[in-house]
Amino acid sequence: MDGFDVQKLILDMDINWTPVIAATVCGTGALYLFLKWRNNQKIQKKILNARKRRDKSLQQAEQAVQQFKIQNPDFESSSIVSLSLPELTGKLKDGSLQPDAVLYAFMEKVLTAAIFCMWIMYEIYEFMASFRGLQSMIVQYLAEIQTIPFIKTNIPQGLLNYDCSNPIYGQTLNPCNLQKTSGGSSGGSCIKGQKSVLTSLGPLGRDVESLALCMRALLCQDMFSLDPTVPPIPFNQEVYESSEPLRIGYYENDGYLQPSPSMARAFRETKDLLERAGHTLVPFQPLRLYHAFHELTVRGILGDGGRTLFSHLYAGPIDPCLRAQANMLSIPGFIKKLISIVLKPFVSASHLCLIKQSVEYIQEVIAEWRRLNVDVLLCPMLGPAFNFRYCGSLNSALSYTILYNLLNFPAGAVTVSTVTEDDEAQLRHYKGVHGDVWDKLFVKAVKGGVGLPVAVQCVSLPWQDEMCLRFMREVEQLTAQSKLTRKH
Repeated sequence: MDGFDVQKLILDMDINWTPVIAATVCGTGALYLFLKWRNNQKIQKKILNARKRRDKSLQQAEQAVQQFKIQNPDFESSSIVSLSLPELTGKLKDGSLQPDAVLYAFMEKVLTAAIFCMWIMYEIYEFMASFRGLQSMIVQYLAEIQTIPFIKTNIPQGLLNYDCSNPIYGQTLNPCNLQKTSGGSSGGSCIKGQKSVLTSLGPLGRDVESLALCMRALLCQDMFSLDPTVPPIPFNQEVYESSEPLRIGYYENDGYLQPSPSMARAFRETKDLLERAGHTLVPFQPLRLYHAFHELTVRGILGDGGRTLFSHLYAGPIDPCLRAQANMLSIPGFIKKLISIVLKPFVSASHLCLIKQSVEYIQEVIAEWRRLNVDVLLCPMLGPAFNFRYCGSLNSALSYTILYNLLNFPAGAVTVSTVTEDDEAQLRHYKGVHGDVWDKLFVKAVKGGVGLPVAVQCVSLPWQDEMCLRFMREVEQLTAQSKLTRKH
């Protein structure tokens, strides 16, 4: 018997393949949309559960505070939360304040600060026990010295934005103006392995002395033993308390982004106060800032083409603040390949040695620092706070701050003024360095900032955190004295 000829059978059949192909395409498309819908449903469920956990923790905290107030009728939280950190620690040490009263006072303050997105870590002891050995070294050490980390604040999606918003908990607002961003974090935690722009601890405090107290607690033998990767350099109290006149480098404009009127005025006022206090001010200009920003910083952060960052964002909701970056990272691979082929003749192999170039740039800046014989550096701090949705589109505004991430220099911000009506009027005539779309976008981002705080930035060389803090304290004290003099 002849074999069954399938090919002949198919050829003899009069089949209209058009509807078959159309049905296959439609079925595949429907399956894709169904899977995408199901994935979105799972994500939305996880987001809803996270919000419920936060709401539950806030409710538990509120109940605990109310219970404590019932048990302690004389409890008054305002007198506790108004204390500076040194005052607070002093009262805890001498026994005039009890630890539980302090904890519940700050829990009550958090509960009334509804403008923030926060999560009370209630049942602290169970929390610390369940995560022992898993939390960061700093949190672990703080817990061991009787510090209670009882709250987590909101974070930007991807930890790579200077706004503070994400698809789970939403937008954090500025307490001084609810129409403004609170600022954010550039932790870069999902970009493991890149060494060009390093992450660092960034403590916040009401005053410089609080930061110094924090650093004294961290820079000690117990911390060095807990984390052997930390250089065993104890806090140098002598440097911090020194009152010797400083030789201060300064620049008002980095040549990349023209400071806003309030930034420039705050800087000039601080420079004038320092000169009148007997310090020597020396002009200093950032070296090859375009190269440092574009070639070393941006290339360093996105050295893997953004794959690591995008892998954490893929298939999930994207926060509007991160939309611009996500759109860039989601360009199809074949298009990126075509672009790389076109650009290959214009990119030398040396451009790929980013870590080597970064080290050379750091040494170049240090050499200039030594040539001018300066102790510290004074420069503007980005401000005032932005309007919503601009941070993700204005990476150029980072030039005043991200440079010191690249250099790995200690840098701190000290509030010295607030935006005035005159600053706002001058902003209408702002042209910028280039007069391009980014300069115009910067004006839109910072307008409407009357009354918002404005800071200056204090910088020192690597491993000289005490010098940076000493300089910050000098700026803080001179500013306070100036305000007091103007009042009288």
